[in-house]
Amino acid sequence: MAQDIDFVLKTWKFRPDSVLARLVTASDGREVLQLRLELGLMQLEVADRPDGQRPGGFPTYFAYLQDLASLAEQAGRRFVLDANQCDEADREFMQFYHRRICWMTLERFDRAVADAEHTLAFMDFVRDHSPNDEFTQAHEQYRSFVLFHWAQSKANAAQQREDWEAALDALRDGMERIHTFYRDHDREEEFEANLMVQQLQHQLASLRKRHGIPSTLEEQLAAAIAAEDYERAAQLRDAIKQRQSARRTEPDAEA
Repeated sequence: MAQDIDFVLKTWKFRPDSVLARLVTASDGREVLQLRLELGLMQLEVADRPDGQRPGGFPTYFAYLQDLASLAEQAGRRFVLDANQCDEADREFMQFYHRRICWMTLERFDRAVADAEHTLAFMDFVRDHSPNDEFTQAHEQYRSFVLFHWAQSKANAAQQREDWEAALDALRDGMERIHTFYRDHDREEEFEANLMVQQLQHQLASLRKRHGIPSTLEEQLAAAIAAEDYERAAQLRDAIKQRQSARRTEPDAEA
């Protein structure tokens, strides 16, 4: 069996200005992602941890650390990441980043959302169990970037389903979460100038105009609550529940 990857490199040309990703079938029949790099390629598993490892028998290193933290809490101790755990956490963050951009490139947006949510939850865990402020800030600086990917992917997934209101809500939720991040870090003045925020704002305005949706049910609910119009708020909650119920039954209807 040939051990080089010459054939892949010659037939799948690298382009420095693009993210090149593909979903292929491995020799054992499983699907894997491949990301073309300048000097080769990266292959990632499509579920659980991208490198296929099971740290401590868990599907991800995050899940393994959560178990350690739970055991420490049960013993009455505060769990703090040690140097090796910090390094391993960084490895998993990078793996999930690579897989997330693969999913986004392939327009598998629901999968990109799931990987972004893993990263955001892991960032919360690192923040809560960090050994020092330097390690915390090394990760927090990327939170708005991950939230940007989350909002874009969630909105794009909704648009694939032609659920325009859900797409608008996703973009708005993403901006609100980014705004909260800036406010919590005393950087609120940077919010409007952020290029990612501006891109989300543009997408939001464009989507509203294209589909003629001045306000979604969620936005109408927020306005009703702010106006203390509780009867209207109750009606909107019922409408939202009905819509959510309809969304859950859509796959069954297609089957």
